[in-house]
Amino acid sequence: MTEPTKPRIDPRILRTRQLLKDALIDLLEEMEIEKISVNKIAEKATINRVTFYLHYRDIPDMLEKMADDMIEEIKVVIDQMLVVKRNVEEADSEKFISLLEHIAANKKFYKVVLGTRRTPIFTERLLKMLTESVAARVEQIGPDSSITKAGIQKDIAIWYGSSALIGTIVSWIRHDMPYSPAYLARQFTLLRTHQFLDRPADEK
Repeated sequence: MTEPTKPRIDPRILRTRQLLKDALIDLLEEMEIEKISVNKIAEKATINRVTFYLHYRDIPDMLEKMADDMIEEIKVVIDQMLVVKRNVEEADSEKFISLLEHIAANKKFYKVVLGTRRTPIFTERLLKMLTESVAARVEQIGPDSSITKAGIQKDIAIWYGSSALIGTIVSWIRHDMPYSPAYLARQFTLLRTHQFLDRPADEK
């Protein structure tokens, strides 16, 4: 049974929302979120203030929806990648590269929402997604992994893995992305292979 397709959104609505989002990002480059008003967003987007309320209840609602859109876009980017690697570690690395390439391709947006501390909702939402991904990976590796044999609790391994991922991504952004996505992913994999994250004990 095929999944129901989402209803197509009117392109005019999408254009207006993009104008509003771009306006908010531009303003966030200049000032703290507390100083931004609906009037300022509407003026920057060159639309009527009333139009804003046709799309969002208020600025927090706008941030919530933008964070939802961000996670959905990331999931699409990762899910669309065809994984034909020989092992899970290589597949994980390719997914990480895809995520970093997506961030690099949308540098302005991510420098504002993740590279600054003005909108923590985006970092929190990405951390939640990464935590779920790491949790699924930890569940996958089974009782013969070095994590289990070393007596490391699964929840601690998940906290450690997801925190390492989000910390690496945010620091990379804050340092103006000095390494390519592929190089950063390789470095992260090298670090991980010297720790307990997901390698079976017999591979060491």
